[in-house]
Amino acid sequence: MQPDLLSHAHVASVLQHFRTRSPLVHCMTNDVVQTFTANVLLAIGASPAMVIEREEAAQFSAIADALLINVGTLTVDRADAMRAAIHNANDANKPWTLDPVAVGALDFRTRFCREILSLRPAAIRGNASEIMALKGLSAGGRGVDTTDSASAARPAAERLAQETGAVVAVTGEVDYITDGSRTLKVVGGAPIMTRVVGTGCALSAVVAAGCALPGERLVSVAAACGLFAVAGGEAAAESRGPGSFVVAFLDALYHLDGGASA
Repeated sequence: MQPDLLSHAHVASVLQHFRTRSPLVHCMTNDVVQTFTANVLLAIGASPAMVIEREEAAQFSAIADALLINVGTLTVDRADAMRAAIHNANDANKPWTLDPVAVGALDFRTRFCREILSLRPAAIRGNASEIMALKGLSAGGRGVDTTDSASAARPAAERLAQETGAVVAVTGEVDYITDGSRTLKVVGGAPIMTRVVGTGCALSAVVAAGCALPGERLVSVAAACGLFAVAGGEAAAESRGPGSFVVAFLDALYHLDGGASA
């Protein structure tokens, strides 16, 4: 079945929810991207918190509206803290999102991510190689970079969604977002987004925030991707390179309105 193109009305509705509800997102994310991720969440209308220490993370995950698990700079201690946070989030019925950074390239994080799939993520967001590797397929990733196309990873994303119950977003030149039975497509963005550290990680945080919003989770996750695509395209048109892109991108997210479309 061919994927449906995400509608403009859905993107506008989800953006309105971000702005009026300001979901609090507990970001257990990698050390490289924390500031950028926090600024992206604030620009979109959500509220960030970076709580990593095990005791506090376990406590805070039940307080926040959503939890992000990003394994970019995974350590043994951080993995233990993430497990505790996930368990408490589940007990409190708070959704959590997995960003399987560089899964398939390194064994420790691959084992960890496959282990926590049994803990019922609400959403999974990764590039094509990460999603394929998470599903157990041969993938061509090079560290955090993908060498597979999003369209090639779409079948793996659909099967992963069916097996885990999560909404799976495989992002790239085109984004495919699926719940295993229905798939939405988002187009847009700009190639320069791959030249800035943290755009994918920050998108995962926005996906996590979207999981806390009312309405259909598939649509909320797809709309998060759509908002990024719109802002990325606008920022690319105004910037001269990666440095000015970051500033323009945050401004574009902040100035998105109900007319935003993907």
